[in-house]
Amino acid sequence: MFAVQFREIAREQSARTGVATTHRGDYETPCFMPVGTRGAIRHLSAQDYEELGARIVLGNTYHLMLRPGAKVVADLGGLGAFAGWGGLTLTDSGGFQVFSLNPDVDDEGVSFRSTYDGSMHRFTPESAVLTQQLLGADIQMVLDVCPPLPSSDDVVKLALKRTSQWAVRAKETHTRTDQSLFGIVQGGIDPLLRRESAERTAELGFDGYGIGGLSVGETREEMLVALAAAIEHLPHDRPRYLMGVGDPASLIEAVNLGVDQFDCVMQTRIGRHGTALTSGGKLNITRAEFTTSLDPIDGQCNCPVCRRHTRGYIRHLFQVNEPTAARLVSIHNIAFTLNLMRQMREAITKGEFASLRKSLLAIWADSANDKP
Repeated sequence: MFAVQFREIAREQSARTGVATTHRGDYETPCFMPVGTRGAIRHLSAQDYEELGARIVLGNTYHLMLRPGAKVVADLGGLGAFAGWGGLTLTDSGGFQVFSLNPDVDDEGVSFRSTYDGSMHRFTPESAVLTQQLLGADIQMVLDVCPPLPSSDDVVKLALKRTSQWAVRAKETHTRTDQSLFGIVQGGIDPLLRRESAERTAELGFDGYGIGGLSVGETREEMLVALAAAIEHLPHDRPRYLMGVGDPASLIEAVNLGVDQFDCVMQTRIGRHGTALTSGGKLNITRAEFTTSLDPIDGQCNCPVCRRHTRGYIRHLFQVNEPTAARLVSIHNIAFTLNLMRQMREAITKGEFASLRKSLLAIWADSANDKP
């Protein structure tokens, strides 16, 4: 099996920057991975995120296995070729989407209805691996049980138990030597359960480690306590991936604890409704005060949108329901987040991360924790 190799370049306390090596190429950490749920980031093309400097893009197993089907994606060359994307790819297991549908869960797997046509489907740790092997991403994730929060202790403990058991079965099923397999840590917001899950998952020797089941209703403070408990018991020579988290305050706080990679749909979800991420905080571009503004979305941003378009123009596009508006703000938000990760990498290298963290939290710490 080809394990992802992680080489640390610099560290400032627990925050670290490095290079992770997959079978098909490298990526610098900490990094943000935009989400292309159905094979594309909504409103963007592969050319767009290539030009923005993204290195890894996600695909969603749940959606891709239903439409167009994993076999179709495989026949068209695998997820990257299918999407015309030359960078790296990662597929989540689809577990988060499945468990949001209130499925029937047992020790063997989960049964659920398609959101497309209502047909019944069965997902097991084994079928999740085999489906993702067909999709052909560079990294795939095991199927885990993601309990909602708040949940009772019994629900969280059962989810942890099943996630651990399913991880064993997933690892035994995975056979593609050109594809890495990441385990997932669960445990709710209980530090002791997070520690237990991390230890049990690490014992299996995965290529990297996802930390799931966070940013699903808990406060940021609760999330960080649970996250720190998990990270403490994960290997230092493998990437640590906080799943589904992307608001700026959580990003820098998680990097401060030692997280290496992130994904989130928040950037494009809020972008479609006219909210931009800027160096001064969130900005609602649809506000009337921007009707005649000649300013870019963010005067400190060098993305293609800020170099070319004004706030006044983009507001006009939203006012007339022009789809280009959502596209432009989505591009900007992804560019902003990718640049934020670059700033973090540079700050860690220079020993200036603590200063960057302080300045960013002064802007973002009080903002609402956006959920995917």
